[in-house]
Amino acid sequence: MRTNELMLYKNMDHGEILRDMTFLIENYGSEYYNKEDLRSLLFECVNSLLELSVSHGFEGTLWHTYLTFLLVNDEHAYSTSCEHGDVEIVPITNIAHVHLDDLVGYEIAKKKLIDNTKAFVEGRKANNCLLFGDAGTGKSSSIKAILNQYYDQGLRMIEVYKHQFQDLNDVIAQIKNRNYKFIIYMDDLSFEEFEIEYKYLKAVIEGGLEKKPENVLIYATSNRRHLIRETFRDKADRDEELHSNDTVQEKLSLVARFGVTIYFGSPDKKEFQEIVRSLAERNGIAMPEEQLLLEANKWELSHGGLSGRTAQQFIDYLSGQQAEG
Repeated sequence: MRTNELMLYKNMDHGEILRDMTFLIENYGSEYYNKEDLRSLLFECVNSLLELSVSHGFEGTLWHTYLTFLLVNDEHAYSTSCEHGDVEIVPITNIAHVHLDDLVGYEIAKKKLIDNTKAFVEGRKANNCLLFGDAGTGKSSSIKAILNQYYDQGLRMIEVYKHQFQDLNDVIAQIKNRNYKFIIYMDDLSFEEFEIEYKYLKAVIEGGLEKKPENVLIYATSNRRHLIRETFRDKADRDEELHSNDTVQEKLSLVARFGVTIYFGSPDKKEFQEIVRSLAERNGIAMPEEQLLLEANKWELSHGGLSGRTAQQFIDYLSGQQAEG
């Protein structure tokens, strides 16, 4: 491990563990150093790694997570120059042809999404939206469907990924004076405890000096209600912390900045079967209902459980088998 030859990743915060571990690896079995001193240094490294892991919420293989933590949090000449470069917005031209009527069930959730988007497109007051709930329940499909529904009324969408959040202000600056209405879309949004990108998002949604443009909203989907991962250790930390409410509010304040939150829960057995029946009818599946539901039950047990996505995959499978036959 020739870390002394690194050109960019030098002088990293918390990099002393890496330097000490490199020293230990390079000098393992060396006659020039006292074995007890090397052993003591190893225990110090392990202790420092464990302390860092607890304070930053590392999981899995701690050494790999530590190295990843160093890479994503280090600022150097190259990363800084990239940050200062111009942000290019590339439009999405191949949009999935999904419509809200294609999504069976979730009528209350869809109505909340339609009402908010309709108000936005018509120039009335509207809120940022967070669609949260179980996987495979139609959150992302609903966002795509709402774009198709209002595209001809001037609605446009820009998808932004988590690593691009630091560029959000530049993106908004390029679209704020356009005649279109823009939704900045963030799919499967969630943060680990040690990630700081959510702070950029909080500042953009609400809290900056400049008012957010009237032609821009943020829509996000997530499997997590509170977006930022919390653990039982967080509760223990709050019990010991003097100003415990500050810790709680720091994590919850991001969700509070979404004025509309819409829940998409997994369907129960009866709702799942209704979704299967509706999709089968739309796709011309010729099968007795009793057999259809029996096969659907078998399918969901081995393909992800009760969800709209599982039902759609089952119908796609049947359609393929029917076409082949």
